[in-house]
Amino acid sequence: MRTLHRILYAEILKLKRSKLALILILSPLMAAMLGLMYSLNVDQPFAWKILLSQMAMAHAVLFLPLLSGVLSAFICRYEHANGGWKQLLSLPVSRSGVYISKYVIVAVLLGVTQLIFLGAVLLVGSLKGIAEPIPWIMLCNSVLNGWIASLPLIALQMLMAMAWASFAAPLAVNVIFTLPNLMVIQSKYGIYYPWGQPSLAMLPQNDSFGINVSLETLLFVIGGSFVLFVLAGLSYINRKEI
Repeated sequence: MRTLHRILYAEILKLKRSKLALILILSPLMAAMLGLMYSLNVDQPFAWKILLSQMAMAHAVLFLPLLSGVLSAFICRYEHANGGWKQLLSLPVSRSGVYISKYVIVAVLLGVTQLIFLGAVLLVGSLKGIAEPIPWIMLCNSVLNGWIASLPLIALQMLMAMAWASFAAPLAVNVIFTLPNLMVIQSKYGIYYPWGQPSLAMLPQNDSFGINVSLETLLFVIGGSFVLFVLAGLSYINRKEI
């Protein structure tokens, strides 16, 4: 446990002088701009739900999957530079601990983005003057579910980021698989698509956008893919040659 704590601390130190704050607020900021431009009848029922759906379409369908790839590539870029992997893995540290620490950092950063997105929804709703009370349970569930649904994708992105020395290569693959998100999640296969799972989890249930799947089914698929991708990542780093 102490070793994992030291590895986590070392990863945090690497990020101290980075400009991650700008990356973390970019998606919520874009979603907020779209929310402000959206013509919404603030006196109609379910105004908060409609606003959430509009903002989540931009945030969860496009920016959130891209952000998971950017953060995963960013957290591994130091090791790819100047033989960093050789230096790191030659130290008396657990390889599994290295993977877990990097994964935890990315997951926490993505969680921060989700909280900023929640704040953006509340801010836009307040600026528009939505009359109905704030549906805290719905908003918090959307943010939490979107974060949980991103966990398998983080593991998959982390595997690609560790395997490819190029910073651009995993990002390019991420963009390629994110772009068809809007079409894929409306098909019956959308639930099995890692890049589409965050949007399906974030959009309010019974929303007309996307496919109608139960949250229980979605979380079951997410849990299975999470275990699969994490085991693949742990297997890769433990077999990685120095």
